[in-house]
Amino acid sequence: MVMSADEKIELVKRNTTEIIGEENISKFSKKGVAYCGYECSGEIHLGHLVTILKLLDLQKVGIKIKILLADWHTWLNQKGDWDFVNKQLKQWEKGFKSVGLKAEIVKGTSFQKEKSYFEDLLRLASRVSVKRGMRSMQQVARDFENAKISQMIYPLMQIADVKALKTNFVVSGLEQRKIYMLGLDAGKEINLPEAVYIYTSILPSLKGKGKMSSSDEGSFISIRDKNEDIAKKINKSYCKKGDVENNPVLSIAKLIIFPKFGKIEIKRDKKYGGNLKFKNYLGLEKAFESEELHAADLKKAVSEYLEKIIAPIRKIWK
Repeated sequence: MVMSADEKIELVKRNTTEIIGEENISKFSKKGVAYCGYECSGEIHLGHLVTILKLLDLQKVGIKIKILLADWHTWLNQKGDWDFVNKQLKQWEKGFKSVGLKAEIVKGTSFQKEKSYFEDLLRLASRVSVKRGMRSMQQVARDFENAKISQMIYPLMQIADVKALKTNFVVSGLEQRKIYMLGLDAGKEINLPEAVYIYTSILPSLKGKGKMSSSDEGSFISIRDKNEDIAKKINKSYCKKGDVENNPVLSIAKLIIFPKFGKIEIKRDKKYGGNLKFKNYLGLEKAFESEELHAADLKKAVSEYLEKIIAPIRKIWK
């Protein structure tokens, strides 16, 4: 089915938290190149799947996708030594090929050693204050209270990547916003090209506090997890009655299940009111908040939908 121009724009915009440069979506889509960068520091998990689903939306409208496997960023951010990072790269490349993205996969160090790139870093460094650089890394840096100078280089590289990768769409989680806003302020120093910046929400930890992270075993669901592991983790996850603000199960439904399936059906015994069908997230949220929908039924449904998403990925990965 051929999409109209308006339908393409709506697909680019759906399920996003903020878009900067929205007025350029139509113009840039004609020769669109989008990129998203990932630290290779552990399992690919549902938190990453949020941006992956957005990249799949962009792919559907004809925008070329580039995946940056940010090996140098991972090391600079104290996420592992080079041996660990290089082993992770192989797993991540394999993982991305299993999720349906027809992307160009680029390793950071394949272009970040170029003289012109290094000169851009120095130019940015001459414009950015230490205070502003640190502030941009608040939600990104590991052990922020004891941050290393290497973690100050990180945001400058991320800004320079937009230019080096020749992209006009930038996709990231909301935690990266301060870095890219820094780029919009200081980018003229390196002739940073205009781009559309697309931010997605951050998927919370299954514990209900903080964001989903592979560094915390009880926090995430991997795209390699087996069906029984998915069900077990969801059953243990935080899902307090009536709480819609810090609820990872609801967030998974909103950020992953609805964008993928466009609906969700909760299967229940007739004595508990029978099945519930929701065509949008707001209806699901209201049902949970009013306690029409019990947490156990929500968890069961979310586990089943996640298995539908992860099973084919897991099969290809093997």
